[in-house]
Amino acid sequence: MKKLLAALVCAVFSLGASAAGNINAGKALAEKYACASCHGKDYNSPTEATYPKLAGQHRDYLEHALTGYKRGDKGYGRNNAVMTGQVKPLTNQDIKDLAAYFHSLPGTLVTHR
Repeated sequence: MKKLLAALVCAVFSLGASAAGNINAGKALAEKYACASCHGKDYNSPTEATYPKLAGQHRDYLEHALTGYKRGDKGYGRNNAVMTGQVKPLTNQDIKDLAAYFHSLPGTLVTHR
């Protein structure tokens, strides 16, 4: 009985971790797709002023933005040809993993209240 309970607890925690995204998998994806080439090696210093800073950004925002690029939400401002091409091969889990990774990084974003 104890083994069954322990297995259930482990399953719940691993399910929650994948639902939130895997930071290590996100890091590997960011390297594979060369995100730093536009967003800066620390993801805080984009190569152009119009490119957003990704480090420390809210995870749910990043998921929403990447999903928008994947869907081609032109009406919602997600119609950048480069980003659309970058996210096209990503799965929903890949998007969660990338969002978790970028969220985990120290950022320079400032929030105002």
